[in-house]
Amino acid sequence: MKKIECISVFDMLKIGVGPSSSHTLGPWRAGQRWIAELKKKNNFNLVEEIKVDLYGSLSLTGKGHATDIASILGLCGYDPVTMDLTKMEPLIESIKEEKKLLFNREILVNFDPKTQVVFNRKFLDFHPNGIKFSAKLKNGKKTSSCFYSIGGGFVVKKERKNAKKKIENFEQFPFPTEKATELLAYCKTENKKISEIVLENEKSLRNKEEIEQGLKDIWQIMLESMYIGCHTEGILPGGLKVQRRAFNMHKRLIDEVKYNNPQQWLEGIRNTEVKFRQILKWVSCYALSVNEVNASLGRVVTAPTNGSAGTVPAVLMYYMTIENHEANFDHVKQFLLVAGEIGSLFKKGATISAAMGGCQAEIGVSSAMAAGALTELLGGTPEQVLMASEIAMEHHLGLTCDPIAGLVQIPCIERNAMGAIKAINAAEIALETDASQAKVPLDKVIETMWDTAKDMHAKYKETSEGGLAVRVSLSDC
Repeated sequence: MKKIECISVFDMLKIGVGPSSSHTLGPWRAGQRWIAELKKKNNFNLVEEIKVDLYGSLSLTGKGHATDIASILGLCGYDPVTMDLTKMEPLIESIKEEKKLLFNREILVNFDPKTQVVFNRKFLDFHPNGIKFSAKLKNGKKTSSCFYSIGGGFVVKKERKNAKKKIENFEQFPFPTEKATELLAYCKTENKKISEIVLENEKSLRNKEEIEQGLKDIWQIMLESMYIGCHTEGILPGGLKVQRRAFNMHKRLIDEVKYNNPQQWLEGIRNTEVKFRQILKWVSCYALSVNEVNASLGRVVTAPTNGSAGTVPAVLMYYMTIENHEANFDHVKQFLLVAGEIGSLFKKGATISAAMGGCQAEIGVSSAMAAGALTELLGGTPEQVLMASEIAMEHHLGLTCDPIAGLVQIPCIERNAMGAIKAINAAEIALETDASQAKVPLDKVIETMWDTAKDMHAKYKETSEGGLAVRVSLSDC
């Protein structure tokens, strides 16, 4: 019998740094975990030289995703949630020039990124995103450890030593859920909304205050990433010379509204004109703004990944600024709980890694998460919530991951806007439907997505070796 691991809302929605959860946040976290391993084995103080090997997709699109930079920042002992991002560029430049790295901000070791971060085209068997850290010790011995970044900032080892604890946590859930049918059954027997079921599970992991604060922190970063993106102009880094669009779009939409901070900004948007075209533009603006921040190594929330970080906040912001002007944190909390649970169903039954399943695993899942969450806020039944999620994913099936130059910019940024609009559309269709008559259950779509992922050619799975990535080159840009 398959053992199911606990996946919390805070696993699906994680604060991190762009541009990629699997290629940036994952390697960053892997570096931190390796340090913890070395300390546990009393090897940390013996380290005198370090090497980083990137494999498969981490190698093929690593430069565009800042995988090398993220790995180094992890080795330096910085945390993606709290690091002052203005220090990132000067720190990396200093390491390149001096060829030395302050390991975990404790030990100075020789380190030349040009020769000691190695991009290997080879794919390791366990997962397309492999990273190996090696160290030469003062006693003449060597030690190494291999990690796999499996999407959404999740990092695992082949032997999965942490799996036992996660399985135990899952079994302690009052409502352990692997499939949508089980979630729906709990809602019926307990007469609860999906968000209420999810909250009860979260309470078995942390107390009410921790849950509230954690969700507030997530919403704050979502709001700030939209705000920053809408107020930053210029060209995105990386060589494609992509012009930021959220700034000018926002400038035209906001008109003469006065505000001094993100919350005042949100309230001010509620007073703007909201004809259909303006609604489309606002939702697109919200999504574009987040992913422009993500593309410039800014701080965003994985939802379920960094490359798809704009869809969920865009739909939530749509509800807050257009659909319900009285909406408050209680609505935010409800939305995030549902979105996180829908995402976890896809992770358990398929994948949220573009290196495993293409962009259907990122934008498709984010759209499904947002659609289901919006449906509950709009008064939908649990059946309609699941139906909305199914509709959203159904129309992303087969979507490939083919980033030009390995950058999370083209077509990734626009796809968040499209995913957000599809999510809103899916919610409205579900709300107008007798969900008991649904022909395609959510579980079947999740299974189909996984079948599609396995059938998809490797060149369409975040390798930049197919699709737009080969038809459009840097010289075209």
